[in-house]
Amino acid sequence: MSIPATFPAFRIHSDTAGYRSGIEDVALDALSPGEVVIRTAYSSVNFKDALAGTGKGKILRQFPLIGGIDVAGHVVQSRDPAFKEGDAVLCTGCGLSESRDGGYSAYARLESKWAIPLPAGLDLRESMILGTAGFTAGLALLRLQDNRQAPDLGPLAVTGATGGVGSLAIAIFSTAGYAVHAISGKSDQADWLHSLGASEVLGRDALATTKPMDSARFGGGLDNVGGPMLHALLAHTAPYGNVATAGLAATHDLATTVMPFIIRGVSLIGVASAGTARDLRDEVWRRLSSDWKPVCLGEIATREVGLEGLPAVFADMLAGGSRGRTLVRL
Repeated sequence: MSIPATFPAFRIHSDTAGYRSGIEDVALDALSPGEVVIRTAYSSVNFKDALAGTGKGKILRQFPLIGGIDVAGHVVQSRDPAFKEGDAVLCTGCGLSESRDGGYSAYARLESKWAIPLPAGLDLRESMILGTAGFTAGLALLRLQDNRQAPDLGPLAVTGATGGVGSLAIAIFSTAGYAVHAISGKSDQADWLHSLGASEVLGRDALATTKPMDSARFGGGLDNVGGPMLHALLAHTAPYGNVATAGLAATHDLATTVMPFIIRGVSLIGVASAGTARDLRDEVWRRLSSDWKPVCLGEIATREVGLEGLPAVFADMLAGGSRGRTLVRL
């Protein structure tokens, strides 16, 4: 397949003219090096993308770069015999829109060591409904289970429940056989959260506590918020339960005590999806495409935009107005 001389991409700059981003035409030779070139079908919008695209967070390590930490499409060129023209592949994290050009581009060039052949149980659109958000939720569950998390310990609480990671975590955890309690400040989204698999929907205040330990209400959970919310989740976790932390939507600070750890044996588990080793990546995607694949992916994809719609999505996401996942259609 021939590649046009130039093609549209959403590129981010920071120089003497200031921090700015927008659509511009780029050439293949301008993209970061890699063995595999794909014609992009879909990307997605994550909180990290909104920070990078607006300059509200220090995400990019060099400039200019094309945004988008997720990408999926079909191979059009490959210097690696493991990939041939027409193969469907995906990539999440792995330096995209951080140290190399990302997925907000009609064509993307990937390092073959991080290109994932599309699992048989997913199509390209579904893979990007999941994207980094779903991969993060799946990785969290894998790490929880590696530390002996089981449904009989009690329900898993998910904070920041209406966001991308939160909504997918509800769907994935419930599909895997866990009771899930969604924690959200958006009471008007309760019916939607129930439809994703939450057995209970609780307001933020229901979890609040200043005690070092409180009643053991949950077997564990996934926190996407940080700060007092994470402290409260730890304080409410049952003996030998596990809490995974994957986000800082409220704050990166954490003021807590060691009491849950040394009295109840609670574990706090970090989830860092961007730099996950290849063997773990393959396992998470295997599970997400099979026994952990939610039946409600279509309900989680609440919005679909082209490159021109990205600035408005970024603003909405940073203002706390997003729900579920936004797909970027190339």
